[in-house]
Amino acid sequence: MSVKRLCKAGVSAGILGCMALPSAAQDRDPMLFYDADGVKLRGHLQFGLNAVSESNLFWDLAATTAPGSGFDADTDWLEGYVKPGLSFEYTLDAGAVLYGKLSAVSSYTWGTDAFDTGNTGANTLEEAYLAIRGDLGGGVSYDLSLGPRELSLGTGMLIANGATSGFERGALKFGPRKAWERALIARLTYSNLTGTAFFLDPNELPSTDGGNELAGIDLRFDDPLGGYLGATYVNVLNSNSPYPQAAPGGVGAPSVTPGAREGTNTISLYGKTNPFEGNLRNWVFTGDLAYQWNDDIDLSAWAGRVTAAYTFTQAKWTPTLTLGYQSFSGDDPGTTGLERFDPLYYQGSPSAWATGSKSASTFINSNVNALTLALRVQPTPRDTITLRYAHIRANELNSPIQFGQATRVDINGNVVSGVTDAHLADDLFLEYSRIINRNTFLTAGVSVSVPGTGIDNVVGGSAPIWTGGFINVVFNF
Repeated sequence: MSVKRLCKAGVSAGILGCMALPSAAQDRDPMLFYDADGVKLRGHLQFGLNAVSESNLFWDLAATTAPGSGFDADTDWLEGYVKPGLSFEYTLDAGAVLYGKLSAVSSYTWGTDAFDTGNTGANTLEEAYLAIRGDLGGGVSYDLSLGPRELSLGTGMLIANGATSGFERGALKFGPRKAWERALIARLTYSNLTGTAFFLDPNELPSTDGGNELAGIDLRFDDPLGGYLGATYVNVLNSNSPYPQAAPGGVGAPSVTPGAREGTNTISLYGKTNPFEGNLRNWVFTGDLAYQWNDDIDLSAWAGRVTAAYTFTQAKWTPTLTLGYQSFSGDDPGTTGLERFDPLYYQGSPSAWATGSKSASTFINSNVNALTLALRVQPTPRDTITLRYAHIRANELNSPIQFGQATRVDINGNVVSGVTDAHLADDLFLEYSRIINRNTFLTAGVSVSVPGTGIDNVVGGSAPIWTGGFINVVFNF
C-alpha cells in the first residue's frame, strides 16, 4: 500500500509529512515478491494501534437529552487493525497492463468507544478488483476497473470514504476501511485532462445498510505546476436512507422520510490555483461549490468552501498558515421544501472536510458552517506539528443538525429540534506526527471543544468542555 493511501486513510493529518522521505529510503521494496517475465507480485501489510481518552463526550448532552440512557461521557479505549493484501501486474504483449488487488481488514476495539460500543470487531473484505490500463494512441490512455476498491474524487467533498468502520466493526477513530463494496470505474486521460465514470455501492455497516448505489462522472484538469480544476456529478440510483425535515416553524419533532435520498443529484466544482509570482508569491487558494436537488422530495441544497494558505518560505520550520470557511445548507423551517445538504461519502479527516476536530464526531456536514484556521510547521523533515482552530455555527435555527439530535421538550412544553442560537462550538486541536522510519509513523494529539450558546441552551446552563487525546502508531509495508 502506498504512502499516499496511508495519508488519505485519516489516521492523522500529520502523516502527510511522510511524503518528504529521502529517495534513498524508497530504493528497495521488501514486499516485491516477484518481478520477471512481465509479472510483478507485491505484498501489502498495514497495521496500527491507537489509544484514546475522552472526557465529557459530546459536551455531556446525554445527561440532558437522554438521561435514562446510562451513557458514560468519560471513557478510554484501545483500538487496532491489520490490513494484509496482495497485488499483481501483468504486462500483455500489446503493451496493456492487467492488474488487481486483494486485501482484507481485521479490526477490534478494547474498552468502550465514543459511541458506547466496545470489545467488538470484525473481519471484512477490503479490495478485490481486477483492472486493465493502456494506451489508445494519440496521447489517450484508459484505465478500467471492476470490483471493490478505493475511489476519491475532487477534494473528497462528496466521494471519498467508501466504507464504514466503528460500531460492530471496531476501530472507530482509525477508520481503516475505505474501499467501496462494489465499484465499476472507467477513466480516460488525454494530456492533463482526466474523465472518470463510476458506479459505486458503499461498504456500509450491516446494522445500518441503506442499500445505497451511486453513479456519476468526474472531469478534472491537472496543471503540471500544481493547480487543478474539476467538476463532479453524482446521482443516487437506489437508497433506503431517510432524510429529516424541520417541523413547520421549527416547533415539533422533525419528520423523517424513508428512502428520501434516492434520486438525489449533486454537482460540484472544485479548483486550486497554480503558484503565483510577485506580491502573491507563496499564496495558494482553493474553492469548492456544490448544488444538490431532488424533484421527488422538493430538495434544493448547497455547500461550499474557500481557503487561502500562505507559506513563510524564509522562516524557520517553514510555517504554513491556512484560513478557510465552509458552509452546508440546513433545512429552513419556514418553507415547505427541503434545503438540508446531504454530504454523501465525504473525507472526514481534520485535514480534509471535518467540521471541527471533536465537533466532526457530532455534526455531519449539513446545517453547519465553520471558520477555520490551521498553522503547520516542520521542525525537521520527519516531524510535523499542526494546530487547528474551528469556530462552528448552525446555518438554520430550530432545524435538524446531524440527523435530528437534540430533539427535546423546551420549558414551554414544545417539542423542538436543533438549536436556538447559531453558535455551536469552538474546537482546538494540536497534533504531532513523527516519521520514525519509512515504515513506521507515530501520531499524538490533544483536542478541546468549548460549547457555544447553542449547546448551552440545549442543557439549560453551561455545558462542560469536551476534551480528549490520542496516541497511535502505524506500520505500513
